[in-house]
Amino acid sequence: MTKRHVSLPAEAEDGVGEFIDYVDERLSSDEDTCRVVQDVLVDLFGDREAYERWQDGGDVSPAERVRLQGYDPCNATLESEYYAEKDEERFEESKYLQWLWRQFDATPMADNVEFALRFRRMLADHLFADCGDGCRFFKGITFTYGHNIAVGDNVVVHDDVHLDDRGQLTVGDRVSISDGVHVYSHDHDIVDQTEVRNYHTIIEDDARVTYDSMVSAGTRVGTNAVVGARAVVQGDVPDHHIAVGMPAKSVRVKPGWDAVAEPLDAGGENRKESRRLDYDLPEDLDVFDEFGRDRSPPK
Repeated sequence: MTKRHVSLPAEAEDGVGEFIDYVDERLSSDEDTCRVVQDVLVDLFGDREAYERWQDGGDVSPAERVRLQGYDPCNATLESEYYAEKDEERFEESKYLQWLWRQFDATPMADNVEFALRFRRMLADHLFADCGDGCRFFKGITFTYGHNIAVGDNVVVHDDVHLDDRGQLTVGDRVSISDGVHVYSHDHDIVDQTEVRNYHTIIEDDARVTYDSMVSAGTRVGTNAVVGARAVVQGDVPDHHIAVGMPAKSVRVKPGWDAVAEPLDAGGENRKESRRLDYDLPEDLDVFDEFGRDRSPPK
C-alpha cells in the first residue's frame, strides 16, 4: 500500500514556500543565528507588537518580559549545555537551531503536516552533520546536540522520538523510526553515574525500529533488520533479522532473506566497546557532582 499525495491550496503553498525559503536564506547567510531564531519565533508566535513595544522601552509585565526574552536562544539553557565533554564551538550554533526546532514544535503550525515536515527538513540541513534527500521528521523529536547526527535519504522519524547524539549517531537510507523510540549514544558507569561513556550508534539502510523501543548506546541495527515494538536493543541486530523482547533477541529472519542472513544465534553480540568514542576534558574545567554521594563500597 502506498500513501496518497496531499497538497496545500495554492495560496497557502505560496506562503509556506516563501517563508521556508526566507528562513533558509537567513540561516545560510552570515547573519547572527541567534538573531534569526529570535525574529522567526517572535513572528511565529504572533508577538511582534509586544516585542517592538518592549524594544522601544514600553511597559511589559514580568511574564511578558520572560516570554519575549525567551525567543532569543541566548537567554535559554538546554540540558545538554551542562555536559562537560561537549564541543563548545559546535554546540553554540546547534543550540540556537535546536531551540528553533523545539519552539517551532510548540506553535500551532507544527500540526500543519505539509508545512511542518518541510520546515524541519530545512532545519535539519543546518543542524545535523548530514541529512539526505526526502527525509520526513514529525512532531516532538528531540536531540542532545543535533550536530553529531548523520541521516541518509528518505528517512522517516515519527512523533516523540529521542535521538541522543551525545556520542555519534548514524542513520542509513530508507530507515523508519516509529513513535516513542529512544536511540542512545551514551551511557553511565554502573558505580559512578557521573562517569559518561560515549559511543557510535548505527542504524543501517532499510532498518525499521518500531514503536516504544530502545536502541542502546554503541549498538548496530543491521541492514533491512526490524526491531520489534518495545524491544530493548543491547547487542547488535544482524542484517535481515527481526529482534524482539527485553533484551532484544533475534527470533527470525525476514522472509526471503535466509540465503544471505547470518544464523539466528549470531544476534545480540555486544560490540559496543569497539564503537566507544574517547574524549578529553580541560584540566581547569569547573565541574560539580549533583548527587554528592559516597561511592565507596561498604567495609
